[in-house]
Amino acid sequence: MVSYGDRSEIAFFDVETTVPTRPGQGFAILEFGAILVCPRKLVELESYSTLVRPIELSLISTLSVRCNGITKDAVISSPTFAEIADRVYDILHGRIWAGHNILRFDCARIREAFAEINRPAPEPKGTIDSLGLLTQRFGRRAGDMKMATLATYFGLGQQTHRSLDDVRMNLEVLKYCATVLFLESSLPDIFTTNSWVSPNATTRSRSNAKASLEGMGLNTSTPSSSVKIGNHQISSPTNEVMGENHPILSLMTPNTSKPDTAESVTPQPDPFNMGPLSDEMERESLQSDDSMEEESGSESPESSSAAAHEGSISCNDFLGPEEVSIPSISASLAPFYRGTQRIQILHKDVILQVCCTRLKVRFGISTKFVDYAGRPRLNFVADASPNLCQVLDACDNLAQRLSMASGSSSEWRPVVSRKAGFWNSPTIRLHLPTVVDGNVTRWLTEIYQKESSTTTQKLVFSRFDVEELDSLFTPGTFVDAYFSLDLYDYQENAGIRLVAKKLILHSS
Repeated sequence: MVSYGDRSEIAFFDVETTVPTRPGQGFAILEFGAILVCPRKLVELESYSTLVRPIELSLISTLSVRCNGITKDAVISSPTFAEIADRVYDILHGRIWAGHNILRFDCARIREAFAEINRPAPEPKGTIDSLGLLTQRFGRRAGDMKMATLATYFGLGQQTHRSLDDVRMNLEVLKYCATVLFLESSLPDIFTTNSWVSPNATTRSRSNAKASLEGMGLNTSTPSSSVKIGNHQISSPTNEVMGENHPILSLMTPNTSKPDTAESVTPQPDPFNMGPLSDEMERESLQSDDSMEEESGSESPESSSAAAHEGSISCNDFLGPEEVSIPSISASLAPFYRGTQRIQILHKDVILQVCCTRLKVRFGISTKFVDYAGRPRLNFVADASPNLCQVLDACDNLAQRLSMASGSSSEWRPVVSRKAGFWNSPTIRLHLPTVVDGNVTRWLTEIYQKESSTTTQKLVFSRFDVEELDSLFTPGTFVDAYFSLDLYDYQENAGIRLVAKKLILHSS
């Protein structure tokens, strides 16, 4: 039996696929390529590449051939995915995955391919998506940050859109980017003066942060570790200069939290911090799911009545919007994961968690977003009452200002959505975190169904079935929601994520 205990290599991989030509048509893998890389020396240790014959050769359209050059004749004698599944699983499972845009594409295709042959998919130890990583660390000095554009920028030749070539190019691009960051960190003032650093780079110097604060009317000379905004007190880090860090290690080593340059005010969350990262409105990180997994532990499979309604989530820990005193809300920085810091929202010096009764579901379960392994992240949209909006807006303003004061240059996404033309119909997005338990994926949110004023039944799900869940959260359904306010700052996006701890659906 193969042991997957200590697998320190980074698995850079890439898949080439067919291109769907009609609505509802999926992707079929045409090629899989991977290299195993030593994380300390960044040298290739092993490689594997193979063409893959799809079950339906008709999926290889002219558009598909134009994309990657793989024709029907090229794959006619190649193995099917089922025949290479063992090798793919052995390469990927239990290792750090790396690739360009793999969070959105390659991870999902791998999971789909294993699902089609009724086998559990490999799970990563962690994931490095160089698209998000380089956009955050290197800035958009290389244009749209596509692999072909980055390769041209560094003079590495043309991208072939073939799996093994692309992953090797991916590694070279990372090395070049890391070297540039290393050189810039040695003489940041000179390089900045000579325009070596792109004006679109996402690093934020102390002087820039100070200018932003002064523009907001904040007192930047406050010597203490807190900043006063209006009637609210927010904590701020002291003005110590962070120690320099080798950018190659900063770029390539998981779980580091050092700044990009010596001028940075505070470390930004590391893009491949495999501890908890959080999810945002458009892109998700992992903070809440992993931390909630640790807090929740295992769940009892028993159904429960109104007496068990209190369950493992105590309703006493949550405040209704009308119970929240706006002047008593504060935002502070707290130690989080391996030296990083995280913004937390407090109410009278206690972590703020909110409960709302009879929220009306506007849009049902969405699987638009995916996690680091390509699994769908579940969420639904509900209408927000004026009282709730007032509380969340106050939290949003405090957290955003502290985020800027801490040196973040990420785009802030409001927690309350007010679409053009529907300003009087604000909505919030509630997220249902998931966790992998062996080969089974399940959600951590406790879900109950209220059939009458006295009967509340806990719902038990035997498997990860999004359609079953979606049938419960139909538009117009009323739900009591108990949720936490988790802050994220990931891949140039920041904001507050509302994580559902408990949901009570009203049958009528």
